Amino acid sequence: MPTKYVHTNLVAKDWKRIADFYEAVFDCTPLSPRDLSGDWLDKGTGVDDAHIVGMHMALPGFGEGGPTLEIFQYDVMPDHPKVVANTPGFSHIAFLVDDVAATAQKVIAHGGRPVGELVTKEVPPVGVLTFQYLYDPEDNMVEIQSWEK
Repeated sequence: MPTKYVHTNLVAKDWKRIADFYEAVFDCTPLSPRDLSGDWLDKGTGVDDAHIVGMHMALPGFGEGGPTLEIFQYDVMPDHPKVVANTPGFSHIAFLVDDVAATAQKVIAHGGRPVGELVTKEVPPVGVLTFQYLYDPEDNMVEIQSWEK
């Protein structure tokens, strides 16, 4: 079987709130909820007495069986460091949208906040990019973008 991208995991302080945000703002579709614990989970995650609740959400633009956003909440979690655009490691999730300004307002209305300003720039030979970075309600970075040819 060839390699296939499956999911991205987002660990949340309040998984239901974050799942509601991604559904309302980016049209992610809730799939089956999860409630996981046991020796097998402790061994696989390297976390003692791990207990995870949450769900997978189908990402927009993909059919059934496409990659998901896996939103999990552990019973015990360390504090999260502040993430900025140049923080090493995974930085952000990006969505292609029709209207960056309108989507940014939707992000803010649902508890997010801007990281930077809305920017438009020609990127030869690809086209004109309009984008903005924002934080979701738990300060995970999201990029929204649109392209014109």
